Amino acid sequence: MRVLIIEDEHKIAHALRKALQQDNYAVDVSYDGDDGYAMATTEPYDAAIIDWMIPGEYNGIAIVKAMRKMKIHTPVLLLSAKGTINDRTTGLDAGADDYLVKPFALEELLARVRALLRRPVEVQQTILTAGDLSLNTVTFVVKRGDKEISLTGKEFALLEYLLRNQDRPHTKDVIISHVWDYNADVLPNTVEVYMKYLRQKIDDPFDTKLLHTSRGFGYKIEVK
Repeated sequence: MRVLIIEDEHKIAHALRKALQQDNYAVDVSYDGDDGYAMATTEPYDAAIIDWMIPGEYNGIAIVKAMRKMKIHTPVLLLSAKGTINDRTTGLDAGADDYLVKPFALEELLARVRALLRRPVEVQQTILTAGDLSLNTVTFVVKRGDKEISLTGKEFALLEYLLRNQDRPHTKDVIISHVWDYNADVLPNTVEVYMKYLRQKIDDPFDTKLLHTSRGFGYKIEVK
């Protein structure tokens, strides 16, 4: 895995690079916004850690906005001394995937980077399909054929994850790490419960079954 750090405080940048390298990541570091912008928009990275107040023509927010405008979906963890709700909202609305306020514990940052790297990096489609099942990520409408299906928020999130990663099984732990919040206290049997709910709505009323269990490996959506 290759990680980009854009941070002008050399002490912080060096500590982050050392910690990530000890976890076997390849790490590139930039100390100003203009150089960081060039690296973030021309080099392939699995994740980026970007300081909001980086000096240069491009600050952290500008870099993230530029990346998203160029359809670069590298997961971004935005660092900032700004910690209000409005600041966090601004950072996330700009396209950052996570937001961490300085000062922070190094262990928390590493955990957040690991969480970002577990997410699939892909072009985010508006409508996801499998057979006659469709899910609209903008309108939140789910259908099988012409029949609209009502889902709860968590059922929708679970179905969206399975549709984005179909044809291969996912363990309960992997599903939890992608569908539930980082600090959520979720047990493995919670996944079983929600899969049961989904089956009752997505599969049971229809002849063709899309949700499958691979014994010992997990759950998947597959058109057979």
